[in-house]
Amino acid sequence: MNKKTDIRTILVVTTRMIRYNLKIIFANRFIWFLLSAFAFFVFFAIQSVLERNTIDDGSIYDLLIFPGILLIFYPSAFGIQNDDDSRMLEILFGIPNYRYKVWLVRLIMIYVLIFLILVIFAAAASVLLYSVNITEMAYQLMYPIVFLGSMAFMFSTIVRNGNGTAVVMVLIGVALLILSDTLSRTQWNVFLNPFELPNNMNQVIWQGIVFKNRVFLGIGMIVFILYGLYNLQKREKFV
Repeated sequence: MNKKTDIRTILVVTTRMIRYNLKIIFANRFIWFLLSAFAFFVFFAIQSVLERNTIDDGSIYDLLIFPGILLIFYPSAFGIQNDDDSRMLEILFGIPNYRYKVWLVRLIMIYVLIFLILVIFAAAASVLLYSVNITEMAYQLMYPIVFLGSMAFMFSTIVRNGNGTAVVMVLIGVALLILSDTLSRTQWNVFLNPFELPNNMNQVIWQGIVFKNRVFLGIGMIVFILYGLYNLQKREKFV
């Protein structure tokens, strides 16, 4: 009986913690980013149909990547500021090893939620436009989205202001978009589309480039997250 009570208590506490952290992370403005992401998804989908463009896996990937970036933008760029606005920073800095117990868990929660939303978007695209492997599509999209989200988190710990971080990320995003044409066939292209085989390129070579690109993005995610968590140890800069 005691074990059942303990398990129930743990589940209740965990559920409440998750709900509270999600409320802090996404605040009341995330819904607008979610609606904007859905609106862009619908707009691009209708545009593709009206223009009668050839729709395949690569097209669906391009269709979903921008809504995915919108979804990750607010919680990663404004997370620290939301903690500051809710007067939670001082409390969080009082928790031993707080960077691992709080913000790392929050980042995981953010990425899991974004993945689930992308699964829903991919499912809608699969039904309405072109049949795709839904989980594979969402998984591949998470690489550039988490990469940019982790970068935004890192800059939020440096700039310590949501609006300032947003400006920095927009500038970086524009620069990456400009460079994407030059780097389109290389492993360094953040927006590389793994479902779009370039003309006159061997498929085996392309798969190697995609693999190296995913390794590059994966390492970038880890570096950005660890550097951001390291910056959060400098209490005097935040409170």
